[in-house]
Formats: sequence, structure tokens, C-alpha cells
Amino acid sequence: MALGKIIRQKRKELKLTLDEVAEKTGFSKPYLSTIETESVNNPPSDELIAKLEKILKFKSGYLLYLAHKEKLPSDIRRELEALHAENRKYRSLLRNILKRKQKVSDIGRIISDHDFQDTKKRPPGNWIPIINKVAAGYPRDFDDLGYPVGFADDYVLAPDLNDPNAFAVRVVGDSMEPEFRQGDIVIFSPAASVQSGCDCFVRFQNPYEATFKRVFFDAKNQIRLQPRNEKYPPQFVKPSRISGLYKAVIQYRQL
Repeated sequence: MALGKIIRQKRKELKLTLDEVAEKTGFSKPYLSTIETESVNNPPSDELIAKLEKILKFKSGYLLYLAHKEKLPSDIRRELEALHAENRKYRSLLRNILKRKQKVSDIGRIISDHDFQDTKKRPPGNWIPIINKVAAGYPRDFDDLGYPVGFADDYVLAPDLNDPNAFAVRVVGDSMEPEFRQGDIVIFSPAASVQSGCDCFVRFQNPYEATFKRVFFDAKNQIRLQPRNEKYPPQFVKPSRISGLYKAVIQYRQL
């Protein structure tokens, strides 16, 4: 179902009029109507989408995901939808294997019985899983959603990256501005060598959290996590506090 129809359907379920939604969002009734009827010339901004999610009681990020997907070229959107369908097959298969406690010797046969995409027919490049958001600010709780390596609910295409363990996150916060802004998608490669001065996804332990910072190895027993935004101070941590450093290799920004 298209974004506009989903918004219209939910608004009617909540028994809200366009006038009421217009008053709550600060956007005009005629403009909101063009969104619902899919006749809008200018796609709704992320600001409006966020307001609609809250007013219409959608799960945070749901409408934003649909809006961004509709902006993709049709061929890429079809490929992404096919990939999501394939991913659901894989996850269902994994659940069934675990539930039925299949023998390892049977797994190859079970997989061959399922109709998965022929990777040779896919466009060049790898689909990198977007596993969650990472704070470009102070460390915060991080969750990889419990997916195995390479699985997620959303993906981004990386044409020249061959690291099977690569992953992507959406940036939250402004401490890495101006180079990295909130909403940017950044791909990190565990296979890439990390040197002093690299922009890195930093994973902590005790407690388990993560952040996005520029990493400097100033001293043997100290690592400096330096924001690119000069209004934020650096953070100094011991190497034993860090469970992973992953170098940023590709950045995507919506213009």
C-alpha cells in the first residue's frame, strides 16, 4: 500500500479530520490532502513525516522508512523489496531449523529445497544490513536487533565493498558534523584497518553501548574519542573498555 493511502486509512481509523491533522502538524489541509491522494508535487519532509507518525500513532520510523523508499528509483525499489522477501524466507527457514532441531547434514538439502534468488542475477555490489542507529554524541545503548551477520530489516547497496561482515547504521546527533549529519547512513567494515584519526563505530562493554567518533591512539593505555564538531569535548577511555572498533568506509547522505 502506498504511503498516502496508509496515512489516510490510519487517520480515518483514529476518526481525525484533515483539519485536525493540519492544526496539529502546522501544515495546510490542501497539502495534506495531496499527500493522501498521491498527487503531491513536493515529497513530504522528514519533519512532517515525524509529526504524522506521532499524531497518527505509528511506530517511530515506520512512515519515514516508507517515504524514503518511495524516493528510490523503481528498479532499486523492486530489488530492495525482493531482497526483503528473500530475507524473510531465510529467517523463517532458520527458525524452522532451530525449532525442529535439524541435523547439520540435513541443512544443505533443506536450503536447496527453497527458492532463493540467484545471486548472479543481482546488480553489482553487496546489500549491506542497516542494523540500528548509532549516536554521534555520547555513548548510548546499542542493539543489533538480534540478527545474525548479514540480516536486518533494511539494507543499503555498496557497489565496491566485499566485506561479508560489513554493516551500516543511521547517524543520530550532531557531534560528527559537518562531515556526518543526523540521518546519514554510514557503512563500517570490520575488515578495514583502523589507524589513529579514523572515523569509527566504537562498541563498548560493561555497559554494552556504542558511539560514532574519530579515534586517536594517543597513549598505550588510553584511546581518545574525538567528535568532529568542535563544541563537543573528547572522551578518553581505556582499551579494555572497548570491545570493537570498526572503520567507516562509505557514507550516504540524502540531499
